[in-house]
Order: sequence, then C-alpha cells, then structure tokens
Amino acid sequence: MAKAAPEGIITALDIGTSKVSAMIAQRGDGGELIVLGTGQRESKGVKRGYIADMALTELAVREAVAQAERIAGFNIENVWAGFSAGGLVSDEAFIEVELNGHRIEQQDIDALLQEGRQAIDPQGRMVLHAQPALYTLDGLTGVKKPLGLHADRLGVHIHVIAADGSPVRNLDLTVRSAHLEVKSIIASPVATGLACLSEEERDLGVALVEIGAGITNVSLFAGGMLVGLKSIPIGSCDITDDIASAFGTTRGQAERMKCFHGSANASPRDNHEMIAIRPGRADDDADPMQITKAALISVIRTRLEHLINEVQAALQELKFEGAVGRQVVLTGGGAELKGIADYAQQVLGRSVRVGRPRGLTGLPDAHGGPGFATLAGLAFFAASDPVDLRGLVPQQQMVVRQKGLTALRRLFQAAKANY
Repeated sequence: MAKAAPEGIITALDIGTSKVSAMIAQRGDGGELIVLGTGQRESKGVKRGYIADMALTELAVREAVAQAERIAGFNIENVWAGFSAGGLVSDEAFIEVELNGHRIEQQDIDALLQEGRQAIDPQGRMVLHAQPALYTLDGLTGVKKPLGLHADRLGVHIHVIAADGSPVRNLDLTVRSAHLEVKSIIASPVATGLACLSEEERDLGVALVEIGAGITNVSLFAGGMLVGLKSIPIGSCDITDDIASAFGTTRGQAERMKCFHGSANASPRDNHEMIAIRPGRADDDADPMQITKAALISVIRTRLEHLINEVQAALQELKFEGAVGRQVVLTGGGAELKGIADYAQQVLGRSVRVGRPRGLTGLPDAHGGPGFATLAGLAFFAASDPVDLRGLVPQQQMVVRQKGLTALRRLFQAAKANY
C-alpha cells in the first residue's frame, strides 16, 4: 500500500484532446522544482479541449495519476488542473485610488485589491484568474512592490481571465469523480507561458502559439502578463485525419507517418523516398501501398498552411505588429512536427522558435518536449502561489470607487459582445 504524500507536494494534471498527463513534483531546498513522478494515458473522451465523455476521461485521469503515484511512491489527494478549451477571454483592468502623498502601507494595498475584487462582474462567465500584475505610483507604471513608498495615487493593473462556465464545471466534476480534490483550474496559456517563456520575454512582448491536438491557442504576453488570447479550432489531429483520409489508412498509422516521416518543409529528394503503408481495413493479407514522402508532406503542408494563416490573422487581431524582432514561440504537441519553426517563420515573417519546458529537475526525456509544456507550467504556477483577488476575504465596510468599477464592467461588457 502506497504511503501518503509528504508536505509541499504539487500535482499537475493536463487533460488534453489526445492525452491526459500528470506530474508530481516537490520544491527542493534551493527552491527548484523536482519531478518525482509522471504519468500519461490516451485521451478518448475530450473533443477540441471540451469533455465529451466523462466516464472515458475520468478513467484516463485515474490511470495517468496512478502511474505517476507508482513512480513517486505515494498517493496524492489534490491536483492543479489545466483548462485549454476555447471560449477563454483575457484582458486587463486598471484601478487607482488617492493616497494624498502618505507612505504606502499594506492596508492600502489590501484596500486597493479589495476594491478590484468587488468590482469584478464577469456577466455570466466564470473567472479563472483575477490577479494583480503591476502597480502604478502617480502614473509611473511597472512597479512590482509599492510597499513603503510614497505616492499621491496608487493604482494596479488586474489581469482577468474568464471562461464559459459549463466546460469548466465539467472539468471540475470529472476530476472530482476520480476522487481527487481540485486545488485550482488554470487557463492553459497562463501555465504554458510560465514553462516556455522567460520573464524578460513576457515583459518585452512575445506571442505564444500552443498547437494542441484539437485546438490552437494564440496568446500575447506584454508587461509581464497575458494581455490577449485567441482560440483556433484546428490542431495537430486535423493533420493526422487528413493523412488517414488521403491515403486510406488508420489514424494510428497516420499519426506514426506524421511523426516519423512528416515534415513542414519539402526537398527534391522527397520525390524519391518511398513510404510503405497498409490500408485501413482489417485485411492482414493486403499488400502495403507505396507513397512518396513528397506526397505525405504535401498533405501536411495543405493543412499547416491553413493553420498558420489563421495564426497570422489572430496575431493581427491581437495587434501583435509593428516592433521589429518580436518573437513567436511555438509549443504544444503540434510543435514537434519537423521543420515547423522554419515554415512558420517564412509565413509569419518573424523570428520563431519551439518552446520546451525548462527549469525542472528530474523531468524524464519523454516529457521534455513541447507537448508537455502546459503540464510543467501548471507545476510552476502552483509553486509560485500567486495572489488571486477571488481568494480575498471581503471587508465589511468598503467604499467602491466608481472609476475602477466602470472600467471592469466595460471590460466584461466588451468581452461578452465579442464572444
């Protein structure tokens, strides 16, 4: 019988369209995160990031967590779960109060955050994150720790991410049905950004494109926080389905062809390299069919061209334009396709790299690719223990200043109108 988990254990759970993965980690003496166990199972009950079959998803969650528990040598009771489905709305709001020049005390910061908490009105959506990002002193932006400084006006930028309530509740119910407590549900782009992007990249401005199996999330970071988000209902599984359909084979064989022989870039020698595939019917005596590698790459590039064009449109919509050298980082399982960074760089006209999880000690090589960036990011998010306005205890006597209230209400009214 496995023993109970020691203190300080973090368990991350990423429920995706193609796989369910779990990671058990612990903070080391030097502050680093040490991976103690990982688990992975095929996901059969999730479509485009949404849970479509609770029983199948629950089974995959149980098995992935059980595998991680066996490696770690103890049982866990709670998880930090990621939410990657479409319908996420990300924006920021700004609230400012008058201080009349006195020295900023902790109670001033607490009162400011309380005001932000009471002003949040998602109008039917579920708030996943409501976090203070950067403070302002008399209009000076980018202040991380205002405590002890003097100012006439103290303001705060609040990072808000909301989502449709039903998919989030389905995720929560599925995990709890597997007899696990949900510590928090984290928006996937927030977690992935922590795993793949440096603090400087998030501050200067960078676009993160997470190509999942069923959905691609395009998120924009600037000023240290996520400031824009767009979901595209296309993923790497669409490339697999295109291959299976074009050559009359199974999804399983099409996936292997994509991984072992596929590429985003073509070369003249691809016309001479042959690939043997079997038909998708249950006939063991059928002769394998021969196709050229060029034919396979042509199918891949057709879908990939559509996806990258959609990414380009999303970047334009998010106003990711202008400044020279702004980088795009590709991650997610779809970013493992050979040559995809070079292809995207040609189409987007920007510097593009593949983002992989970093900063974890003991992470297995099998889980070190871009497809596991969200899983690693969930562990980083949990370890950072960020302040969330939803967790603040309301004060009995609170004067809500209309400026902040109006700003937040405008934010969510705009979000509701656009989605």
